[in-house]
Amino acid sequence: MAAKDTVPSATGLERLVEALRVLPGVGPRSAQRMAYHLLQRDRGGAGQLAQALASALAGVHHCTRCNNFTEEEVCALCRSPRRDPSLLCVVETPADLAMVEQTLSYSGMYFVLLGRLSPLDGVGPRDIGLDRLLARAADGQVEEVILATNFTNEGEATAHYIAEMLRARGIRASRIARGVPLGGELEYVDAGTLSQALIERRAL
Repeated sequence: MAAKDTVPSATGLERLVEALRVLPGVGPRSAQRMAYHLLQRDRGGAGQLAQALASALAGVHHCTRCNNFTEEEVCALCRSPRRDPSLLCVVETPADLAMVEQTLSYSGMYFVLLGRLSPLDGVGPRDIGLDRLLARAADGQVEEVILATNFTNEGEATAHYIAEMLRARGIRASRIARGVPLGGELEYVDAGTLSQALIERRAL
């Protein structure tokens, strides 16, 4: 009786390539190049990467107030006495929060949704913590909620849903503006952006 064919288990290299493919924008070839580089030219860097990733997975979690990444129960931004507690900026991801902070033009507090409403993908209000957002916005300190979700269909729907939810409870909500980028020339701006800039024009 012939022995049954067995499927060979993946090698360490193959497992590394597959692991690298979980990164956004990294396909099979890019993952393979990264794996070869780490194993052939930078084993020390590979070790540092492995240790840093293990440490982050073990120690980094979400702030209990804003959902941003932190190693403490409440993050440094939420604990800072320099932040304005009357303003609450709502963003989709920790990366979006970091971008807002880089502008150096906002000094209020944050709430990170960790997603956006997407009924087609089965993502509803409970999945992005809107009950927690509402409780945060109604804490007696917040006077304005700034909706800074992305200008995608899902981001717009999320902002609209949150605005209606806040308005029903008498909480002021605003939406970040959009239009011609700073330093941009009109002939190079797409029609949709230019149209929105005209709609959202303001008096001088």
